[in-house]
Amino acid sequence: MGIGTNLKMLRNRRKMSQEEVANELGLTRSSYSGYENNVAHPNLDSLILFSEFYSVSIDDLVKQDFSKYKDSDWNRVDSGLHVDVKGHKLRVLTTVVSEENEDLIELIPQKASAGYTAGYADPDYLKVLPTFHLPFLSKDRKYRSFPIKGDSMPPVVEGSFVVGEFVQNWMSIRNGTPCIVVTKDDGIVFKVVHNLLSSEQSFQLCSTNTFYEPYVVHANDIVEIWKFVNYISPELPDLKIDDTDLSQSLKDLQKEVHEIKSMIKN
Repeated sequence: MGIGTNLKMLRNRRKMSQEEVANELGLTRSSYSGYENNVAHPNLDSLILFSEFYSVSIDDLVKQDFSKYKDSDWNRVDSGLHVDVKGHKLRVLTTVVSEENEDLIELIPQKASAGYTAGYADPDYLKVLPTFHLPFLSKDRKYRSFPIKGDSMPPVVEGSFVVGEFVQNWMSIRNGTPCIVVTKDDGIVFKVVHNLLSSEQSFQLCSTNTFYEPYVVHANDIVEIWKFVNYISPELPDLKIDDTDLSQSLKDLQKEVHEIKSMIKN
């Protein structure tokens, strides 16, 4: 199936004529008609133009067969979502395995984190990363470990590594779930996630440090999501006992000492 049929279906859903679309895009009617009839093949600039106008990804425009789309697929297109948030289509996930054919946990070092958005699916990028194994984790799920920068997510401090479980269906993420979110613009961020997919096709990302304001990221700008499992830290969390707790602890200790003395006397 050619790209022209997809363009025609998108135009018909907009209830626009070829001339109207051509005028909107700054093309001649004959040029646009040639693309729809598969007489001419659009170059990259034209593909970007069509992608932005119809709010579909270039990948979908070129590879998908829109004639096979269901209502749920068209709802995603109409809402402006390029990504498959429900995970119906297999997300590409490159993994590293041990000699025993067991999935290993790739650890993304701080120095390698800047290139993760480009290399996350590249075997050459992943195979040189350090790996480890946590036997108490499920063998049926995929895990990866990410470095933490900054002070936005206490008690997880800078220099820690968060282990995350790969999320296939983003709709399943519950509000208040800590996640590693890999975005196109900001790279790797660790935040508490609130799911706004149904209403705004987005996620709200919040910090546990209230100094940092929450912000919203559209699903189209997200590459991967990994649900928090555990973390490895070079520091112990601060343990603070207020005056009331300290006073009660002293009273309990005095009571225990008194009981021990009574037992000894008897």
